[in-house]
Amino acid sequence: MERSIRKIRKGIVIGDKTNKTRIVEVTRDFRAPMYEKVLSKRSKFYAHDEKNESHLGDRVKIMETRPISKLKRWTLMEIIKKA
Repeated sequence: MERSIRKIRKGIVIGDKTNKTRIVEVTRDFRAPMYEKVLSKRSKFYAHDEKNESHLGDRVKIMETRPISKLKRWTLMEIIKKA
């Protein structure tokens, strides 16, 4: 059986206090359906960082994965830019 394509998001680390866990904020822009104004929406994801390599302010890429804990469903793929 083949694995389905996993979602990938880019965001900024806003929390690095916990061990092996990073809180990543992802911002997406969309156009309001009625008035067509460009709005931005922010989402927070808890991502698993096995080696504790990312830190506050880093730009990272995360990938959807199986549930690791109660809140963690994402894992850190790579650090795009260090803070």
